[in-house]
Amino acid sequence: MLAPSNTTALELLLSKLLQGYLERGNSSAPAPVRAVGSSLEILYVLLMLGLFGFFTVGVLVTNLRSRGPAGAPDPFDTYIASDLWSRKDRELLQAKVLESYKLCCVLENRLAPERPAAQIPEEKRS
Repeated sequence: MLAPSNTTALELLLSKLLQGYLERGNSSAPAPVRAVGSSLEILYVLLMLGLFGFFTVGVLVTNLRSRGPAGAPDPFDTYIASDLWSRKDRELLQAKVLESYKLCCVLENRLAPERPAAQIPEEKRS
């Protein structure tokens, strides 16, 4: 058994919507008066969008300018890429360590023998 189609209900609905639309378009009644505040609301929204756009473009331009031209060599990248500076730093560090070893000395008082059993005298408080 075939199910009845809903084309008649759909046609009825569409025809009612079309008639309602045509009646609103053909009516001689004046259009509702807009409040003055609605134009100010639109102006406010446009102003906020403009400020947001101005801020966003400013951030993008600043970011692009800070990167510099595409082919410009960056001194930091050049420093990292060459191992020359790290070798010089390593040699300088080794020289400083050797110099500190040469300056380092231990003084020994041979006249003061160790006496672990002796007690250190303490000052008596009165």
